[in-house]
Amino acid sequence: MNMKNLPQRKPNRLKDFDYSSDAMYFITICVQGKECVLSQIVGDGALDVPINTLTEYGKIVEKYIVSGNRTECIRVDNYVVMPNHIHLILSINKNRTSVDSSGTSRAPSPTNQLIPHFISTLKRFCHAEIGFKIFQRSYHDHIIRNEKEYIKIWEYIENNPAKWNEDCFYI
Repeated sequence: MNMKNLPQRKPNRLKDFDYSSDAMYFITICVQGKECVLSQIVGDGALDVPINTLTEYGKIVEKYIVSGNRTECIRVDNYVVMPNHIHLILSINKNRTSVDSSGTSRAPSPTNQLIPHFISTLKRFCHAEIGFKIFQRSYHDHIIRNEKEYIKIWEYIENNPAKWNEDCFYI
């Protein structure tokens, strides 16, 4: 294939922003082809409260989201595993004591790669246990700038299963 014919990827990171700085981030990671393999949402009315039931793949993803809280100075404040994507609120606090899987403290990474490292590690562990690559190559991030925005995103994550049929990823 001629390299000139390949589509140009748009940069999806904020230019010159230090992604290792103490901040909060809204992250969305999609499944390859947006296939609905992570959960099933049943029910859709006000009286029929939707139930988000994780598949085996979704349970694996959730396991690594939860275990990721012990690996860096990154905390998962909130998350939801949807049928074909996941949403996370991640907060970086370099003063937070971090504990790796062996239970020993580690110094925070001095690089500009804390968020990308967290995401790539999450994907790598999920792919290894599932047996194939389930997630798309990249992810979407949004830097949460204030408390009002944090609350709005938190509520979006909490209500996402109830509004699945209105979601932009709904298939």
